[in-house]
Amino acid sequence: MSPSRSRNQTELDEEDYGPSRTQQRREALAVLALASQLIELQPSRLAKLELPDDVRREVEITRRMTAHIARKRQLAYLAKIMRRYGEEDFVSVRAELGENRERQRQENAAMHRIEATRDRLISDDEGALSELINEHPQIDRQHLRALIRQARIEKDTPNKPPRAYRELFQLLKELAQSEPSAMP
Repeated sequence: MSPSRSRNQTELDEEDYGPSRTQQRREALAVLALASQLIELQPSRLAKLELPDDVRREVEITRRMTAHIARKRQLAYLAKIMRRYGEEDFVSVRAELGENRERQRQENAAMHRIEATRDRLISDDEGALSELINEHPQIDRQHLRALIRQARIEKDTPNKPPRAYRELFQLLKELAQSEPSAMP
């Protein structure tokens, strides 16, 4: 701000010229990020979103492109089309994607906890086994111990397929789904 201009005059200038170039760039990059998320969605989830017809058509065209530069150019064109619409046209889409991202993050965290429990069980951690049995007294202990023993054998044998390793994971996943707060 120059010394000869008052604060009120600067505020009037901003109102006359609209948002700054930096703000316009941020908004354009946000629309580009949304467009990128849309082309990465599964077709079944994309069909559930409320999108304008021309945006939906351009998303489909962009998804079919395989050449990197052409796809990048088409993605920029998709974002340009999306910028023609108001922010209110994509509020529901942003809400759906944000909600799904949070749910997906929670599911990933739950899977990581299950994997950590499985790894603790396989690594001869008797504390993990007793914790699991205490939390789930209805569990078939003999079957659980047999799976753990077989998974240890599979881990030590390089050419053996990890059948028990996967089965142990599925068992822990079923336990977690039956009592979501019970897994450590």
